[in-house]
Amino acid sequence: MERAAAIAGLGMTELGKVYGRTPAEFALEAVSRAAADAGLALGDIDGLLVNPGVGNDIDLRLQSTLQMRDLRLLSTLQGFGSSAGQMVQYAALAIGAGMADVVACVYADAPLKQGAGAGSAYSGAGRALRGLDALPAAAGLKSAPARYAVAARRHMEKYGTTSEQLGAIAVAARQWAAMNPLAQMRDPITLEDHQNSRLIADPLRLLDCCLVSNGAIAVIVTGAERAAGLAQPPVHVWGWGQAHPGYANHRGSDFGLVSGAARSGPDALKMAGVGLDEIDIREIYDCFTYTTLITLEDYGFCAKGEGGEFAASGALAPGGSHPTNTGGGELSSYYMWGMTPLSEAVIQARGQAGERQVAKHDLVMVSGNGGVLDFHSTLILSPHPKTR
Repeated sequence: MERAAAIAGLGMTELGKVYGRTPAEFALEAVSRAAADAGLALGDIDGLLVNPGVGNDIDLRLQSTLQMRDLRLLSTLQGFGSSAGQMVQYAALAIGAGMADVVACVYADAPLKQGAGAGSAYSGAGRALRGLDALPAAAGLKSAPARYAVAARRHMEKYGTTSEQLGAIAVAARQWAAMNPLAQMRDPITLEDHQNSRLIADPLRLLDCCLVSNGAIAVIVTGAERAAGLAQPPVHVWGWGQAHPGYANHRGSDFGLVSGAARSGPDALKMAGVGLDEIDIREIYDCFTYTTLITLEDYGFCAKGEGGEFAASGALAPGGSHPTNTGGGELSSYYMWGMTPLSEAVIQARGQAGERQVAKHDLVMVSGNGGVLDFHSTLILSPHPKTR
């Protein structure tokens, strides 16, 4: 009989401009904290899934760093920003099949270097490009902001989305971050601040772009029955989905107009046995304000092309009808790839978010986005065991 899975532990290091530590050192601390949070010893863990971040500086040898013995499950997983959701999915599958009992999933990276600008961390500098792979760079598409700018501009041209509407997403994220003691950016911003922030890649401004952070986050996934007897309230995994569009670089592509959320979202809801209208909180991967907008559209929280108006209405902000990125997201809190939305989802589902806690938190939807809209994962989490 398959066993249901739950997240039983959450471990977070100091996040942000934290220098002088390696990704392996961050990972060791995060996994140790996650195990302690669950009331488990490292020796209780028999599965380890590792996401090495952009630096690819940790791998299977993390087992030795953690001094783990006789693991039944060990793998690295690289789905970029969709990795956290994927790791939880594979951990749940392994637990359901009896392949492992307690699985640690960890992301660790240290792309920020002292004395270097944050933008250099994801610039792709030093990466050799040959043949057709070099054409986007030759056209000026040399960075994630530039490529996402093309996607955002396409959405604007087709649907009339405005920079001010993207700005509303940034302002809402900062309002949530102001209530999060872990957030890197807590000072209030206005729409005027957004419009006055410098252009990074037209139409994306500085306040449309996520932070860059050093650190690590880990979660412990185990069977729901075991989780119920551990130290923290369990966060049950009700459903999941993945979608990897494989966009072609030609005029007829849906790039910029439709993301993998359009498929992974419905798949996750179907598995969970719930409707979109039952979701209480949305933790959306927000590497850029535009990413929040298209993900919410593709999940179905508003009609296609109406994401800008939806954001401008105040729906996403504290007190709004659709609480979204309640810790400040990657735009204002911390950038730990897919672990950013996942960690906040766990905190909210547990009811441990303090001032920013959303009163109704029975179902939380979590998205992960990797590459430039290339890879997508979705989770449906709940503080309640799945009975449907």
